[in-house]
Amino acid sequence: MEALGHFVKKESAFEYVDSHAGAGLFNLASKDAKKLEEHNYGISKLVASDFPELLDFFTAIRAYNKSAKINFYPGSPAIAKHFLRKQDRAWLYELHPQDYKSLCKNVESSKKMRVFCQDGLKALESVLPPTSRRGLILIDPSYEIKSEYEHVFRACVNAYKKFSTGTYIVWYPVVERRQVDVMEKKFILSGIKNIQRFELGRSADTRERGMTSSGVFVINPPWTLFQKMSAVLPRLATILGDKNDGFFKCDILVAE
Repeated sequence: MEALGHFVKKESAFEYVDSHAGAGLFNLASKDAKKLEEHNYGISKLVASDFPELLDFFTAIRAYNKSAKINFYPGSPAIAKHFLRKQDRAWLYELHPQDYKSLCKNVESSKKMRVFCQDGLKALESVLPPTSRRGLILIDPSYEIKSEYEHVFRACVNAYKKFSTGTYIVWYPVVERRQVDVMEKKFILSGIKNIQRFELGRSADTRERGMTSSGVFVINPPWTLFQKMSAVLPRLATILGDKNDGFFKCDILVAE
């Protein structure tokens, strides 16, 4: 959200690439959402007035809800659609057929927002560098297959070679900490400069099954990002933490 807000501050066009766009918009009243009711541990616990720094985030959510109650939660493509101007472009990739169908319905493929049923990691090389020379690339697979950690790292390095001035946001889940540690070390040793890492967790790492936290590696982050995350993440960890076990990480992994 902060990255999108940063890009639209300049009049010049930019391009947004989402490698794993998903369905785009989520109905919190659906059967699937009610199975786990994960929103009750996240967005439903937050009060917009408590986080003026996240005004753009809450404004985007309100754009998809007719009442004060949050019934629909926008995914990254829907949030991008909220920000994009007429001069900007988006490239959305989703390989899962049903999610692709939902994505087309929720964001509507157009000249401004192109939607493809393709492997987003493989597609990166074909859309980079963007014609505008300004680009935000979001890479956020499910990591259901352990080899995806390596695939994501390699895809990011290859994309960076083609477009070194772009902003890359690489999401990761913490299911097994070792996998994340290996990925982090690879990024540090990759030769890529200006990498920051942000993570938020409801509880400490565990050997039990399930995700305890998630985070992002950000390459070429907006200059305002580290300061804002340093202020917001501690408060989010306190509110969202399970039995006071919430935690956060806010690090500069590689300097500029």
